[in-house]
Amino acid sequence: RGQLTGPNPTDRGKMGSKIHLVVDRAGLPVSVAISAANTHDSLALQPLVMGIPPVRSPRGPRRRRPAKLHGDKGYDYPHLRRWLRERNIVPRIARRGVENSQRLGRHRWVVERTMSWLSGCRRLHRRYERKPEHFLAFTAIATSLINHRRLTK
Repeated sequence: RGQLTGPNPTDRGKMGSKIHLVVDRAGLPVSVAISAANTHDSLALQPLVMGIPPVRSPRGPRRRRPAKLHGDKGYDYPHLRRWLRERNIVPRIARRGVENSQRLGRHRWVVERTMSWLSGCRRLHRRYERKPEHFLAFTAIATSLINHRRLTK
């Protein structure tokens, strides 16, 4: 219950939320967002990419966007591909009805692993908060803990 919840199409219509992530190649969360369970994934792509902070590189200026973006077939829309190309990001998105998603799975497992790390947090596995700001704050705490654990090893 609360804002940013909606009937989950895969769980008998129970109200739920969806966590959207952008991770780097090592699986570290870079940008996170939440939405209702019944909203389409393609609506979250633009806010996620725009939420990527500048990354310090060893040489040269800070990078403000990734060179390429891997995604599943839920993001295969011409306006999203056009939007990514305008920002000089190469879209590596499987095409609906044309390409097999097997090749994309080589890169997507990193995101799935990070999602399983997030589902290990009990407050995120079941949403107890009614306000979306609180749920997003707990999601941000969980992603910062994941980053801390991975970077201190």
